[in-house]
Formats: sequence, structure tokens, C-alpha cells
Amino acid sequence: MSDIILHNYPQSPVAEKARIALGIKGADWDSVEIPRLAPKPMLTKLTGGYRRTPVMQIGADIYCDTQCIIQELEQRIPSPTFFPTSDVGLIWGLSRWTDGPLFDLTVKIVLGSAGDDLPKDFAEDRGRLYFGPDWASNLKKANAALPHLAAQMRAPLHWLNGQLSDGRKFLLGSDPAAIDAQFYHMVWFLRGRWQHGPSFLAEFTDLERWESNVMAIGHGQMSPLSPEDAITRAAGCEPVDVQQQDANDPQGFATGTMVTVSPDLDGGEQPVEGELLAATIERITLKRSDAEAGTVHVHFPRMGYRMTAAQ
Repeated sequence: MSDIILHNYPQSPVAEKARIALGIKGADWDSVEIPRLAPKPMLTKLTGGYRRTPVMQIGADIYCDTQCIIQELEQRIPSPTFFPTSDVGLIWGLSRWTDGPLFDLTVKIVLGSAGDDLPKDFAEDRGRLYFGPDWASNLKKANAALPHLAAQMRAPLHWLNGQLSDGRKFLLGSDPAAIDAQFYHMVWFLRGRWQHGPSFLAEFTDLERWESNVMAIGHGQMSPLSPEDAITRAAGCEPVDVQQQDANDPQGFATGTMVTVSPDLDGGEQPVEGELLAATIERITLKRSDAEAGTVHVHFPRMGYRMTAAQ
């Protein structure tokens, strides 16, 4: 039995980022397969409403967003490191681009190219998440703008290809890093879900060599786990004790305050409400309870998430 549980589904590109991160660490982990679409009742018993993919669970601690997942894995499994060079701050800064505008561009290409072939419920769910309230119109615009979108993606891939042109195995050298996982999941998504992905990527021969190297890392040692067993495991554990007050925090919420947390970009999701345990430069931690899961601590990145006073 592994301490690490990843709540994910096979087709998710963001989950693939987390799976490669687990592979870099050589981790043993349990996989709970969650639905692709809401509702996700077994997951939200643990998160309090957060339904994005993936979510990592370690005992009664729940980690939302791959930013938080990668940080926690680095803390718990420091070797091999996600940061084999001294450029940690630059890697995190670059990840805000890879996880934000660049990933959004990838989604527009994949979903826009699918057009009317997308299942209606999937198109509505992901459309609202990535294209906003006027998702149907914007999805059609993405379909019409595919040549432009592909041209926008071609430049970053050219930059990556140039970075790899000296024969290095991974983006920072001989050892894989977090930034390899953060770029790889988009290439994985383009190749696997866009009809023209393989031919589009074929121009970048060093990038394809790197892609094979990252793929060869694998996902670590995975075992399947039922969602019921994951909830039972949470109920049988105590969350890590954390209580931290940041005197310089601009929002100034005191620990013990009831707050809500949600992604900064509104995708129509339910905010998570709980008792604030910590609000630091990088993380928000809430305490909440569920009749089946018991007391859990739910962790979010500070960057990209909005915290407000509970009503």
C-alpha cells in the first residue's frame, strides 16, 4: 500500500503531468480513477467541492492543483530532485506560463479541431472551463482560427527544440526536472488528441527525441485503488498539523477564519469552504470535515487561487 494516492483519469493531460512527476521521483502510488465530468461525489467528499483533475491525497491531506502536488512531492521525496539546477525560481515562474496561456492555447487547438465531434456534455463542461460563459461561440471561433492557433504554438515548440539541439537528454541537462513534466503534458496532449498533432510535431526532431526520453521515465509504480478505499484511508488518518500566520499577507485573514477558496479564473466550480489554517506566500490550507472522510486538510496554491471570507 502506497502513502500517495492520485485521483485522476487516463485521458487527462494535467494528470499526465502529475504522473510523469511521480515517475521522476520513482514513487509508489495508488491510482483512483475519477469521472471525466462532474459530478464527482467521491472526490468532492475529500476536497469539499474542488473537482479539477488531478488531486493528490496523502492520508488525510488533500493537495489540489499540480503546482501544489509538485511542491509537496519535492518536500516529501527530496531525491531525485525536481530542481537539478539552481534555477528554482525561474522554473516556477516559467510554469505559470506553461500552466496558463500555453496550456490554454493547447486546449484551444485540441478542442477547436474537434469541433462538432465533441460529445455535447463534454463540450459544455470543458467549453465553460476554458472558453468562458460564451463557450459555444468561442469554440467555433477556435475551430475557424486553427491555422493561427497552430502558428502560435509553433514558436514555443521551436524554442524548446533549440534548447535541446545540443543533444541534451532533458530540458535542463542530463537529469529530468519539473519543467520537463510541465512542458511534456502539452506535447502529449497535442500528439494524442489532435489529428494533425504527429505531423505538426515531426518538424521538431530534437523535441521528439526529448519526448521519447520523458516518456521512458514512466509513471513510477502504480496500483489501482477504489474511491471508497481512498475515503476510508483518509478517515483512518490524522492530517499533518499545520498552523501558520503570515504577518505580511496582503489579505490579512487570521487563522481560524472561515473562508472559501476557488480557482482565480471562474470555470463555474463550487468554492471550497473551510477553516483557515495557513495562508502563506505559496499555499492556502483549509480544515474541513466530511461525515465519511473525517477531518481533512485541503491544500491549494496561493498563485492562481482566490480566497474570500465565507458568507
